Amino acid sequence: MTAIACLRILIAEDASGPGRVSTAQVEAAADLYLKHRWKAPRRYGAVAPLAFVLADTRAERLDPEEMQALAVELESGLFPGRKAGQVCLMTFEGDETAVLQFASLSQAQLAGLIAGRGYDGPAGHVQVITAEEIRAVPSAQEAAPESAVATVEVPAPAAAGATAAPITPDPKPAAAKSAPAPKAEAAPKPASAKAAAKPVAPPPAPKPKAEIKPPPPPSTGWWGLYHPPSEAFVGAVIGLLADLEKPRPEDDAALLTRDMTCLNDAQSAFGKSAEAGMLFLPFSFWNLTTPASQEAYKRRMSRYPLDMQGRLGATVYDTPREPSLGLLAQIRDFLRPTFAHIDLNIADPSFPVATLPGDLAGSISLALTGDDPRQRIEAIARFAAAQASYRGKGVRQAVTNVRDARELEACRAAGLRFVSGPAITSMMPSPIGAAPTRELPLKVA
Repeated sequence: MTAIACLRILIAEDASGPGRVSTAQVEAAADLYLKHRWKAPRRYGAVAPLAFVLADTRAERLDPEEMQALAVELESGLFPGRKAGQVCLMTFEGDETAVLQFASLSQAQLAGLIAGRGYDGPAGHVQVITAEEIRAVPSAQEAAPESAVATVEVPAPAAAGATAAPITPDPKPAAAKSAPAPKAEAAPKPASAKAAAKPVAPPPAPKPKAEIKPPPPPSTGWWGLYHPPSEAFVGAVIGLLADLEKPRPEDDAALLTRDMTCLNDAQSAFGKSAEAGMLFLPFSFWNLTTPASQEAYKRRMSRYPLDMQGRLGATVYDTPREPSLGLLAQIRDFLRPTFAHIDLNIADPSFPVATLPGDLAGSISLALTGDDPRQRIEAIARFAAAQASYRGKGVRQAVTNVRDARELEACRAAGLRFVSGPAITSMMPSPIGAAPTRELPLKVA
């Protein structure tokens, strides 16, 4: 099961040329997109100008929406302020030989494909992708010549009342039609007799009462955000219950779906979380850099009440070890109108906080990973060793996915002030402030 495809990038004629966007700029932007999103074990490579070969061993077909995100990225990044339609992508899926042949097609052959006329090469699955639409087009040229198609009669217009040549009637059928038909005149009497003899339909049976189905089980829950120095909870972090059983996916589209589920469920908790402190909601770092995903996030956040802004925090997970400061600034500006607090969730305890401007995030949280207890404790120690740098930047430190009392004690001894995870609370159906303190499922305190 391996999907192999060729990606061709076409730029509008008025978008290239002297003083405009060059082929090298387009290729560099596409390569950067694929580098971050077409991750291993998937592979890609440039085989011709504005042509890439993509391979995915985990799929049978290419996901066109993933390629549409690239079209949106190129459109907005290379041609800001221009009218839509500057970028068009074409994907061809087939065997390896056909894919490579598609990479060598001329612009005229690609234009014929876009117009739906096909081409004379090997057959395959062809899609035309722009920021506005995704549509499949035939890969093969029409088998019937145009002259043969022109001789085929289409009776539909005549049946619809369109103008047509008069039909000369055959004399014999006309004579038969003009002959008297006494039997046909007597037809109304039997018809009325049938109507009189028609049995009365029985009354309809009463409809059974609709079965009331129980609501579906919740898909999200809340971790308590614990402050060891004061032995108190200061907020809650929403998460997916599925993460308790299996690792989360890596695909950007799946991560966006997860984030939207959390953003939807979090809104229902706003009304009953008066004492819950801060509420932290998840965002994928890479999805926050994609215009199409940003639009999905924006539509959801636009429904949040303005009076919640001071208590909402955004946790940006999968933050790379050395993120682009320009991207971080864009993420901050995108989230700031809705969230009072921005947290960068990292996996590397040696994150170079010294290079980070202090105004890009309010906190950085280390997500403990792996199953080796010794390595997890070492990660806590390495993260805590940089406390002076974090304080100098005015950035708080937190540790997530703390799973036992030993890890909590390591955080406490190192002076780390915010922790969360299964060692602190079970995943709860509502933010921790919605329940009395004595009833909380507190694991360790």
